[in-house]
Amino acid sequence: DGMCWEVRQRYLPAKTHGRFLLKGRGYSSKVDVVVGETDYNTFAILYYQKGRSISVKLYGRASRVSDAVAEKFEQRVRAVGLDEDVTYYFPTYGFCNSADEFHILD
Repeated sequence: DGMCWEVRQRYLPAKTHGRFLLKGRGYSSKVDVVVGETDYNTFAILYYQKGRSISVKLYGRASRVSDAVAEKFEQRVRAVGLDEDVTYYFPTYGFCNSADEFHILD
């Protein structure tokens, strides 16, 4: 829509290394987060679980990741029983430097 949005999420460390808790507003809005794989420099594959629902996300430090990283992600997605029909790729945005105070999701 031509507007810049900023999404803020606060990950709280869990008792186990590589696990985090993402708390939202309201009762039962916690999401368990597990780092599936990362090289700390170019990518991280994270698992998000809320109740019995799970999703897998790939975060890259650049807008494009290598084919090898993309294949690792696709393998992880298939391993939890998901397929390409439920894989969404976010578009690359290049026009935003910052969001105004009315377009910040906390």
